[in-house]
Amino acid sequence: MRLSRLPSAVLLCAASLFVLLSLPFSLSANTSVYYYLEVYYKVLSPLGVPQQVITVNGTIPGPLINTTTNWDVVINVLNGLNEPLLLTWDGMQHRRNSWQDGVLGTNCPIPPGWNWTYQFQAKDQIGSFFYFPSLGLQRAAGGFGGITVNNRNTVPVPFAQPDGDFTIFIGDWYTKNHTDLRKLLDEGKDLGIPDGVLINGKGPYRYNSILVPETVDYETVNVEPGKTYRIRVHNIGTSTSLNFRIQNHNLLLVEAEGTYTIQQNFTNLDIHVGQSYSFLVTMDQNASSDYYIVASARFVNESDEPAWDRVTGVAILHYSNSKGAASGPLPDPPNDFYYTSYSMDQAKTIKMNTSAGAARPNPQGSFHYGSINVTHTYLISSVPPLYINDKRRSTLNGISFIPPETPLRLADLHELKGVYALDFPSRPKNREPRLGRSAINASYKGFIEIVFQNNDTKIHTYHLDGYAFFVVGMDYGEWSKSNRASYNKWDAISRTTTQVFPGAWTAVLVSLDNVGIWNLRSENLDRWYLGEEVYVRVADPGGYNRTEMMVPDNVLYCGLLSALQRAQTPHTRSSASSVRVLMNLNFATILVLVLLAIIP
Repeated sequence: MRLSRLPSAVLLCAASLFVLLSLPFSLSANTSVYYYLEVYYKVLSPLGVPQQVITVNGTIPGPLINTTTNWDVVINVLNGLNEPLLLTWDGMQHRRNSWQDGVLGTNCPIPPGWNWTYQFQAKDQIGSFFYFPSLGLQRAAGGFGGITVNNRNTVPVPFAQPDGDFTIFIGDWYTKNHTDLRKLLDEGKDLGIPDGVLINGKGPYRYNSILVPETVDYETVNVEPGKTYRIRVHNIGTSTSLNFRIQNHNLLLVEAEGTYTIQQNFTNLDIHVGQSYSFLVTMDQNASSDYYIVASARFVNESDEPAWDRVTGVAILHYSNSKGAASGPLPDPPNDFYYTSYSMDQAKTIKMNTSAGAARPNPQGSFHYGSINVTHTYLISSVPPLYINDKRRSTLNGISFIPPETPLRLADLHELKGVYALDFPSRPKNREPRLGRSAINASYKGFIEIVFQNNDTKIHTYHLDGYAFFVVGMDYGEWSKSNRASYNKWDAISRTTTQVFPGAWTAVLVSLDNVGIWNLRSENLDRWYLGEEVYVRVADPGGYNRTEMMVPDNVLYCGLLSALQRAQTPHTRSSASSVRVLMNLNFATILVLVLLAIIP
């Protein structure tokens, strides 16, 4: 064999085949994509102040996971932090496979220096999603990136093919480390007003010489005149709703978290924490100068708290024929002082395009959710933080969730008792708030109604792993059964994260066709950290493994099952280099390189 004549890169790929064969996943007939993600600390200054952030492959945001409906996704994650890590895949439904969900109810954390391989299928999904670290406010320090699930070639998108595709992350940001933010919450304090808003991990363009330091780097989106681009926007922040707008440009809404929408133009749109949207934006201006891209704080009182002025992210939209830099005032945010229901009314206009295909050729509206009988109703109430056993906590229906040391799903598999209780109440009870690991005992193939009642003074967003739900109604006041008459039973948007305005309710319908244990949480990181979450247990009466995928061979053990865990040699950046090369090549390419290496 002529190995000595081959380039070192080919030899590396040949050697890496042994790593591929040792990875704990099986290849199906579907096309697969492979990624290798290294999660490390790094000192950056996004707002002009040096701080420790969390990067994925050295950047914020991390690499885009780009896949297609029904493809297998294999992601090897190296934890280079000094604390445990889990990545969760916000919006990915992991059909029959909650083992890959990346939250404490289903997975043991990846220890420092270890790596772990996630494998899941983008089964019957399209759209714009994201990944992030799910433990201990780590998302407030970065560690996030985008997920794009493309249509199969056999299913057309309901608009002309765009000339390009951009992903934009917006989010409030603190210059304190996430460990310092945790300490504030542990001491019973609020996080306070954020120090700014980042757009794609960068600070604001210097639109104001007083508010923005001269040294801050900002994001620039480069475009060509006359072309139309798909822009996917995710609010990845800690707790602040943001209004998104592009100066002098319309935002044609086409998709929300995996559902194609009725297409309508917005000059601005409120995007709440954890939510994702896709817009088509046509470059139809004269490019007399660059244009502002703005994400500014909503539902805050700037007159009482002038520090909110700084909570504005600004990027630049740059035409190739632009005649100068952006200047002058930012485009105005919504003026809803006398129109307090502006944001809610805006949200109600976002509806499903019932005639479009998505993951399947049949129209999205062919699932007639409005004609299905509800099998159970859960009224889930949130209130301002309160004290339980002298600790400041957040609750749902009076229960503040305690993170488990043993994942709930593993406890079920090994028939462990006392790890959690299936006693989450279907509505608030008149009793003292308490700590607990309480879960919802849901019936497989049931059809449930969840009403989120926000009795807090700030807006909340709620996310359900494993599912998309139909947002059938929202309004101010206390929910009652009579409100069902106002539900949208035909073209309600199906999505994974919904907002609940203060003093208001939001109702969603969920078809429980996905077995597993699934996290229902506040996407507001401070409230999530303080206990505002619950798990939904959806078990097949015939046994979990009758319809659920088997526990993966590389499952991690912890808590009461720690004795089952095998030791793993901690990885370093150098020892992981061959795996990184491997995971960033597709399988066919690797096989070709290996064959070249062994043919005489």
